[in-house]
Amino acid sequence: MWAYSSQCHAIVCKTHDTYDSEKSSTYDVDGQDFKILYGSGGIEGITSKDVATFGDIKAEMTFGEIYKVSGPTFLLSPMDGILGLGYDNISVNNLPTWLMSTDLDDKSFGFYLFNNPEESYMTIPGFDTEGYTLKGKHNVIEQSYWNLNLVSITGPNGTMETPGIKAAIDSGTSIIVGSSTIIDPIIKGIEVSQTCEEIDLLPDITFKIDDEEYVLTHEDYVV
Repeated sequence: MWAYSSQCHAIVCKTHDTYDSEKSSTYDVDGQDFKILYGSGGIEGITSKDVATFGDIKAEMTFGEIYKVSGPTFLLSPMDGILGLGYDNISVNNLPTWLMSTDLDDKSFGFYLFNNPEESYMTIPGFDTEGYTLKGKHNVIEQSYWNLNLVSITGPNGTMETPGIKAAIDSGTSIIVGSSTIIDPIIKGIEVSQTCEEIDLLPDITFKIDDEEYVLTHEDYVV
């Protein structure tokens, strides 16, 4: 978990909500260097200790208090920080994540993500059991990201088998990223005109995870 610090002088910090340790009665200094480099930029700061509350769930934890920011993505994004929900073993500085720092017995959670942010929501602990059609269930095969067994990818040029390749389910991004040796042959020939003409004729892309297939239509990958 990290949040912009009130001591940060970067432009992005001046246009977002920030964390002010002087206004917290539960703050405690930690002071380790904290740094993450994303594909879209990076953040730097120090670690601090405080009580983080999500809804009515609390956790005493160490988190990143951010002083430096690079990359335009952070300036354009409305987010004031990140609460990571991957596994602890990939956490920066090996810091326990917020979820694992809580005293919840049930540490499961669920997301409903929709194009309209007002309709999106998260449930924790637990997840919805009604109101949707279950497409499939999959075992996590590696506890770093939420990694699943990717069997193959199918596009207009045929099927690419992917033995040994994992699919990481990440609620923190809206893009699909993969090795060019796999992705390039699959999407070769898919072209979108500048006027978006005939986009309804673009082919589907299918991802097979275990025994289930998940289809991306042109409505999913053309914005």
